[in-house]
Amino acid sequence: MNRIPGVNSKPITNMAVLKPYDIKKYVPDGYIFTRWLASMPWWTPLLIFTIMAIWPTLSQAKSSYGTVEAFEALWRWMPFLLKSGFFFNVLISVLAMTIGTIAGVALGLAQVSIYLWIRAIAWFLTQLFRNSPWLVLLFIVLLAFPFEVHIFGAIIRIPDWIKGVIGLSLPVMANISEVVRGAIKSVPASQWEAAESLAFSRHQILWQIILPQCFKRMLPPWMNWYAILTMATPLCSLLGIEEIITLSRQAMESEDNHPELLVPFFGFSLLLFFAYCYPIARLTMRLERKFAVKL
Repeated sequence: MNRIPGVNSKPITNMAVLKPYDIKKYVPDGYIFTRWLASMPWWTPLLIFTIMAIWPTLSQAKSSYGTVEAFEALWRWMPFLLKSGFFFNVLISVLAMTIGTIAGVALGLAQVSIYLWIRAIAWFLTQLFRNSPWLVLLFIVLLAFPFEVHIFGAIIRIPDWIKGVIGLSLPVMANISEVVRGAIKSVPASQWEAAESLAFSRHQILWQIILPQCFKRMLPPWMNWYAILTMATPLCSLLGIEEIITLSRQAMESEDNHPELLVPFFGFSLLLFFAYCYPIARLTMRLERKFAVKL
């Protein structure tokens, strides 16, 4: 090992020494949420279930409604919450991710366009929706979009959940746009120059040489954003969309709103989201390590 005076050995002068720059320490981590989720041990759902079981017992001193009644109510409502609630959250996340990915790829390609005005518009839209609160976007879409449209005398109604899908797809579009732009920019410029020297057109270079290399680099962050989007779908409950959180509140109201129902019902929702997103987070980290660019 080389000895560097002032760094790993005694300095030989009284002059200041600038230590090596640690790039890994200062580069922002785009996988904070996924790393946090993937770092959880497998027994986390068991701990959550234990807390769910203890909570009604602790509250039993204040009410005659206890553990058995709370979990009996959850058991009765569980199929309904799963089929009509959580599966609807998954449907919203899949549709929003599909729309956001298609629009995000187009916007990301526009950010590397040879035309300045296209790059400027694409950059503005990306930064606008990327740095806007998701809930604010949902309310804007809900209030700005019409409830129905008239086409050739036919009335086509637009349900609230469609607006929720559109509202969630906007921030996803912006973040996927940055993923695409970053992946394209990460390809060495020498490959562009080599392809141009072989008389490839820009379209051929992009679609036949650059983008095939970008796919592996874009897959982990794409999965990361899908996990984040899935976790954000309960925001739709604030718009009155009947997903699992809205239906859980309605179920508790049908059971006379006993306080002991809060943790079992919302804990069940938490378990469902954890069971769905945890494997995605683990796979994302595995692919991120596999496809990482080795410098």
